[in-house]
Amino acid sequence: MTNDQLLKIAQDYGSPVYVYDAEKIAAQYKRLTNAFKGVNTLKINYAVKALSNISILKFLNTLGSGIDTVSIQEINLGLAAGFLPEQIIFTPNGVSLDEIETAAKLGVQINIDNLSILEQFGTKHPDIPVCIRINPHIMAGGNSKISVGHIDSKFGISIHQIPHLLRIIENTKMTINGIHMHTGSDILDIDVFLYASEILFETARSFKNLEFIDFGSGFKVPYKAGDIETNIEELGKKLTAKFNAFCKEYGKDLTLAFEPGKFLVSEAGSFLTQVNAVKQTTSTVFAQVDSGFNHLIRPMFYGSHHDIINISNPKGKERFYTVVGYICETDTFGNNRRINEITEGDVLCFKNAGAYCFSMASNYNSRFRPAEVLWYNGAAHLIRKRETFDDIIKNQIEVDFSNSKKEAVLSK
Repeated sequence: MTNDQLLKIAQDYGSPVYVYDAEKIAAQYKRLTNAFKGVNTLKINYAVKALSNISILKFLNTLGSGIDTVSIQEINLGLAAGFLPEQIIFTPNGVSLDEIETAAKLGVQINIDNLSILEQFGTKHPDIPVCIRINPHIMAGGNSKISVGHIDSKFGISIHQIPHLLRIIENTKMTINGIHMHTGSDILDIDVFLYASEILFETARSFKNLEFIDFGSGFKVPYKAGDIETNIEELGKKLTAKFNAFCKEYGKDLTLAFEPGKFLVSEAGSFLTQVNAVKQTTSTVFAQVDSGFNHLIRPMFYGSHHDIINISNPKGKERFYTVVGYICETDTFGNNRRINEITEGDVLCFKNAGAYCFSMASNYNSRFRPAEVLWYNGAAHLIRKRETFDDIIKNQIEVDFSNSKKEAVLSK
């Protein structure tokens, strides 16, 4: 998308506003499927938690994607978007047995990462095949908050608990139809995937009725010019060879599955904000925008980098700015950034705003969550309205304190 197109969207729909480029999502999906075209059956399950707008889900459905869900609400959203139950995998953590049973009744693929829950579910529902999430004890990911496969992680069943796992399966007579892992997000080194794959293949040899092996995701995308990223093409060649060799040894063709979220939608997203004020202090020039970590928490939560571009003045002289929000706490989007000269009223564009941005937005400070727009077939389509004050109070219930006032007066 061009700066002029983004500026027009900010003008038409106001700011702040999230914008997603459908063409970029499709290109990323095609890139991933092309990288693994050497396997007989490939299944891409988009991680709904990254960006859960129903129009995004419907678009991914047209590309042939399935979905990876982590809550019963995401399952219902996927069904509403037109996905069939068999296109949905449910990979929760720490949810109740009731929620897992509700998901099973809907016919989706169940993925369990807890020995206690596995035993309870298998005892009650031995005829429902389930997938097992394994913790390979690999520290991987761009940040401790998104590294989920290490020994202290709450996710997955430890590879050291395989004997216990097999005993549960033998006692319940349940069927395991899939093995799954996810080591973390923003993984750069493909050797991490290849090493973890060996652990997963070794684990898979203990199960005789597998239909698929799920490698999760965590591919790193570039966040700025010249940034490094996961080499999907090289990973595709090397992992395909290992996977096909394992299938031959196993005695049947299995499905190779991935659950990308950020890889598919991160670069497709732009977040547009308007500059409320330029504030010079003794040491810093602040560009203060009409948003904050209520709308985009990743820089404050993960220390993530988002390129910030002044699309109102793309050819202006570069100066150093610290871009901050309007929340009544420190909400710094970028420190000392070289940005084309900013004046009040300019529109700034935050790049890589497609994944874990709107989906983590809140109403902190009683601010409205922004609108969302999808750029599709050369036109802007509003896919979520900006919230209003009615949205803030619609679920609040007011208590009648009028009698308390009267009693206070009488007591005097």
